[in-house]
Amino acid sequence: MLTFGLIYWWIDGGGPVRRMEGTVTQWDFQFPQQQALVEEWQPTLFDYLYVAYTNILAFSPTDAMPLTHRVKLLFTVQSAISVLTVVVTVGHAINVIAN
Repeated sequence: MLTFGLIYWWIDGGGPVRRMEGTVTQWDFQFPQQQALVEEWQPTLFDYLYVAYTNILAFSPTDAMPLTHRVKLLFTVQSAISVLTVVVTVGHAINVIAN
């Protein structure tokens, strides 16, 4: 979760420096606060960690929608890793119980 949260924070809108400078030309995520036009709202690291966490639990986008292909690919990879982790853990538990 931490790794993907940091990746999302690093790539969205060209990175944290461009977001702070206000020179973003294309966003990778659409947060609800951006749609509601909340004045001077900028996504923080916590927002990206939250997106990564909810993507792990729901296996799908929740409140922040991915807008670019690279973020959609990252969401897919993150969800696949989560599913694979659950499947391997459950399989191992069943194997231990059976023996």
